[in-house]
Amino acid sequence: MADAFKYHIDHHGSLIRPAGLLEARRRHAAGAIDDAELRATEDAAIAEVVTMQRRLFLTAVTDGEFRREDVRSAVTDTVGGFRRTDAVDKHGRAQWVVDGELKVGGQGLGVAEQTAFVASQTVIAAKATLPSPAFLAATCYDPAVTGAVYGSPVELGRALAGIIRAEIELLVSRGVRYIQLNNPRYATYLFARGGQALTLEEAIAVDSLAVELDSRPEEVRIGLCPTHQAADTVDKAAAERLFAELPVDRWLLPYLTGSENELDLLRAVPADRDACLGVVDPAKAELEDIDTVMERMDRAAELKDIDDLALSPNAGFSDVAGRAAVGYEDQRRKLVLVETLARMCWGNEL
Repeated sequence: MADAFKYHIDHHGSLIRPAGLLEARRRHAAGAIDDAELRATEDAAIAEVVTMQRRLFLTAVTDGEFRREDVRSAVTDTVGGFRRTDAVDKHGRAQWVVDGELKVGGQGLGVAEQTAFVASQTVIAAKATLPSPAFLAATCYDPAVTGAVYGSPVELGRALAGIIRAEIELLVSRGVRYIQLNNPRYATYLFARGGQALTLEEAIAVDSLAVELDSRPEEVRIGLCPTHQAADTVDKAAAERLFAELPVDRWLLPYLTGSENELDLLRAVPADRDACLGVVDPAKAELEDIDTVMERMDRAAELKDIDDLALSPNAGFSDVAGRAAVGYEDQRRKLVLVETLARMCWGNEL
């Protein structure tokens, strides 16, 4: 099924925060500037990064997640019941725990408002990013703390799914046509690593609650990123089940090496779903060889209609604010490369 809406030149949402924005956030945390001054600094930085994306002819534009510490902040910073702990996970991200009943203000999560600002800066589709409810439930449930409020990670996940679904519905009602959810914990099921708070069946059920809308315009696309790398052997049954049963339109998958593991992920994507292939590494400044990537795309096109493929980096450039493996100019060069590769694949059809 060809994707008539052709978001072929994509990226994962997070971009490198400018030094001035990071300083403003530091000063705001210290009480040196107020909310209005921080918001003005954020607005100026986002307007600039939207211009950069527009000049690169990307087919979806984000705010770079400039108003957040990481993608989870859309929920953890706005929903009552979350508490930040002193611990960090293996990726260096702050760990959060739910220690009270989840409570949402009248403005929801604020993502719809933030994405509306992006849309006001360009005619290119504004893309919103959110954490999946199953990801938050798996990482923020502590039986000794959360258990007093929510009896299980599934119960917490269902509550989170209702909150995130409401924000997705608000985004759609305000004209946003491309939304990406992130759940890197799906890697544990795809590569049979084990040790998760939710079973695969439970995770699919929770995330499905967030994306199964009663009605939505045909052109709305909801994507999900389940992993940033395929270094291990794929559990093909788990991949086929996940990609078929979770009702999203696009799967954002790693495709940095063209390995059999990466191809196994692509093979598991049903014919009626899109796949966005991460062919550029945002953690390395060196540019990928164009001929090598195009050879990989030829192989991918043998497995899936090329009209149902898209290209992107395989992860965000700064999934945690203030932390990036490459510089700002390296980021621009990488995005230029994604655009160049896409032009070679789709030409004037973009």
